[in-house]
Amino acid sequence: MAETLRGVGVSHGVAIGQIRHMGTAVLEPPAQQAPTEGAPREQARARQAVEAVAADLQARGNLAGGEAQAVLEAQSLMALDPELLADVERRITVGSTAERAVYDAFASYRALLANAGEYLAGRVADLDDVRNRIVARLMGVPMPGVPDSDEPYVLVARDLAPADTALLDPALVLGFVTEEGGPTSHSAILARALGVPAVVAFTGATGLPEGAVVAVDGSTGEVLLDPSEERQAELRRVAAERRAALASASGPGRTSDGHPVPLLANIGGPADVTAALEAGAEGVGLFRTEFLFLDNPSPEDSQRAPSEDAQVVAYRAVLEAFPESRVVVRVLDAGADKPLDFLTPGEEPNPALGVRGLRSLLEHPDVLRTQLRALARAAEGLPVYLEVMAPMVADRIDAKAFADACREAGLRAKYGAMVEIPSAALRARSVLQEVEFISLGTNDLAQYTFAADRQLGSVARLQDPWQPALLDLVALAAEAARATGKSCGVCGEAAADPELACVLTGLGVTSLSMGAASIPYVRARLAKHTLAQCERAAAAARATDTAEQARAAANQVLSGE
Repeated sequence: MAETLRGVGVSHGVAIGQIRHMGTAVLEPPAQQAPTEGAPREQARARQAVEAVAADLQARGNLAGGEAQAVLEAQSLMALDPELLADVERRITVGSTAERAVYDAFASYRALLANAGEYLAGRVADLDDVRNRIVARLMGVPMPGVPDSDEPYVLVARDLAPADTALLDPALVLGFVTEEGGPTSHSAILARALGVPAVVAFTGATGLPEGAVVAVDGSTGEVLLDPSEERQAELRRVAAERRAALASASGPGRTSDGHPVPLLANIGGPADVTAALEAGAEGVGLFRTEFLFLDNPSPEDSQRAPSEDAQVVAYRAVLEAFPESRVVVRVLDAGADKPLDFLTPGEEPNPALGVRGLRSLLEHPDVLRTQLRALARAAEGLPVYLEVMAPMVADRIDAKAFADACREAGLRAKYGAMVEIPSAALRARSVLQEVEFISLGTNDLAQYTFAADRQLGSVARLQDPWQPALLDLVALAAEAARATGKSCGVCGEAAADPELACVLTGLGVTSLSMGAASIPYVRARLAKHTLAQCERAAAAARATDTAEQARAAANQVLSGE
């Protein structure tokens, strides 16, 4: 009898194969004292190991190319961080060995990242991998890495580092399961880029027996241990049906009776454009410009915003890729989980409820003005439908302040507001008196609706986008947009769930934006149902009391049962 377990599906598809566990390096060197007269030699050893690991990561990135290259280059920069190196050398000076100094310095930096909000906390696994590689080199033990195998397998690990994931061979690695990670971790991002089925946040993954047969459904998050031959055949049939549906669905997003639902892409910059175009994105529904600010190449640059000229280059590269299409740009969303030294307050008791998003920009109008001017310049002469929206809009006053700033900058575009705070959903008609569209960020909207920290696993059930209370807020916002003759999109993770995409359409959402890899799945699912079915599924979901009940009720309607 197969045992059915569940994690979080982050990359669509089904993989069936034998389990192989990721090899790990010795993580913690002994805490022994070294003679202080040997400090210069130990410091030299540490520098050589750091430089060798950084060079290896850079080389892996060059081989991988694309999005993986950017991730690995970021890891290489982590290894060479001057503050980390200074801390390592200081620890060696007072008696640590090179390997112990590296371990302790990285542990200190790791604690800072883990407490710095979701975006930076998501980089902890990357930092751990850099540390393990440097320590392994210093201790002369094997690097952590993918197991050797001539036969295809399902990879199981506590977590997967970008250096390993980037060079996975999809012909050998059928899929993977990790104990840690989440939908926004680099493991998940790269799995989707590679097209490898993946399940993360799977409690007990590292305890799965080596060599056992497992079936991994990256769509549902289900992991079946020792499935029967009949069950394997059924899973392969379902996977084949999904692939056939993807192949048959093409063109613009629409329901089976022709109701248009534009399917747009969430991107972080020019590097994400190719995948969006290949997936058939009809435009960009969320251009997260903060990554241009966060991914500065040197520590000195973290103290200031990118120049107007540098911003123009990045924005124009995206706008040029989508002629005659809609491109929705979110202005800088800094603060809370994405702090910037030059913009966000250093000390706040609760940054998620503090000065972030539009609030930060209104306190630093020069930063907002520069970004809006850069967008205006980038769009000059291009046949693109530029729309610009503000994050963390709470009310009509916020919406007016943003629209005024856009007009003052001479920006010829539609001005919009993100609905991430319940007050903006409840008073969406008022907000829409000042702007031309709204876009629902369901991740933050759930966080603020349920008082459930996005990075706290113990309250994860309240972050489920199927929560009926969250669907009620979506319905309120969509109705306000319909009543005012304006548009209401969704650009949060909710849009990437094919079944939930149908429910959102039934609630009156006018466009859906998601990671590029999810677009074909959402397109195929929408094409199977009429608008009336989507509306009935939405009503059924809202009539329940839990996320599980909402999902089941909607699926019952959509399946025709």
